[in-house]
Amino acid sequence: MKKKLLAFVMAATMVFSLAACGSSSSNDSSSSSDSSDSDSAQSGDEVQTFKLGSIGPLTGDAAIYGQAVVNGAELAVEEINASDSTVKFTFLKQDDEADGEKALNAYNTMMDEGMQVLVGPTTTGASLTVSDQTNADRTFMLTPSASSPDVTKDKDNVFQVCFTDPNQGVCAADYMAEHYGDAKIAVIYRNDDAYSQGIRDAFVKEAGDKGLSIVYQGTFTLDTSSNFSVQLAAAQTAGADLVFLPIYYQPASVIFAQAKAMGYAPTFFGVDGMDGILNMPGFDTTLAEGLVLMTPFCATVESSKGFVDAYVAAYGTTPNQFAADAYDGVYIVKAALEKAGCTADMSNEEICDALVSAMTSLKFTGLTGTDMTWNTEGQVSKAPTAYVVKDGQYVEG
Repeated sequence: MKKKLLAFVMAATMVFSLAACGSSSSNDSSSSSDSSDSDSAQSGDEVQTFKLGSIGPLTGDAAIYGQAVVNGAELAVEEINASDSTVKFTFLKQDDEADGEKALNAYNTMMDEGMQVLVGPTTTGASLTVSDQTNADRTFMLTPSASSPDVTKDKDNVFQVCFTDPNQGVCAADYMAEHYGDAKIAVIYRNDDAYSQGIRDAFVKEAGDKGLSIVYQGTFTLDTSSNFSVQLAAAQTAGADLVFLPIYYQPASVIFAQAKAMGYAPTFFGVDGMDGILNMPGFDTTLAEGLVLMTPFCATVESSKGFVDAYVAAYGTTPNQFAADAYDGVYIVKAALEKAGCTADMSNEEICDALVSAMTSLKFTGLTGTDMTWNTEGQVSKAPTAYVVKDGQYVEG
């Protein structure tokens, strides 16, 4: 992710036209695991309070993501602690500014505070660094939003809530093949970012398999993300009428503004990193009109209402997908702890091993997916939905 707030922006099986945007509300059975899977091991026993930590960029350019993750996790913790559940949490949080070294420092700080389970980090780069250490420490890690397969690769203790980068690329190509089969496609991606590069690579391969026409590919780096005149001019010259942007919302906002200034009006197509653009301070939301976005969560559907209302009341802003992923993440951990029969006096290694075993047989329904399951590589299986921005809101595409 991603950066591994209005809402919006994937897995092996895609049913875009039918998939629901979120599947339950926060105040009425907000999240559930399959009753046949959950042993409710603590039922009737004394309360078990675990220390759960979350890491994300609470400051800096990616703060919209980190704040959403920490808020979503915190809201879930507060709900669980106010319920009659025998699983409770003490919530810890740290800022990593979307930096790997700072994320590792944040992780170590929370470990010193007795953290037993990690729901984080938020971004892919930070998660790549921290996941290695959690594996060495045998601490269970569930990242809400980091989407690179490398985050979980060869680390049995690490799981993901969001889609992997390859899945996003494949799903985007499949959707385009169904709905934009005759389009001339341009791709603009950041080639010094694992998230963007990973989605692009999978997209290009699947697009080729589906017979899609890619007429231009342009790259940029973090240092060159303020001017896209060259890439946009080349895409326009190539006749591209659809521009695929497997990037985050900050550079996308620049692209939208510069495209309008030069009179270029293709259909723009984004993935989950685009989430947050409509709530970006100072952004003219009319620039995103017609944007197609793929996401497993939407704040404007009835099934998300309980969560959205609670989130707005607590934080004064509409939650995005990252908040929903983290909210689900805490409930997933709760379900896994119950299924595994963990107690708070167990060591991190004991808890980790028990949760690893529980996760691969867990079936979970929450805001970001129905009947979510995980493979032994820690990757989630669930279906996204495509949405289109219309009058500053998301509607099903």
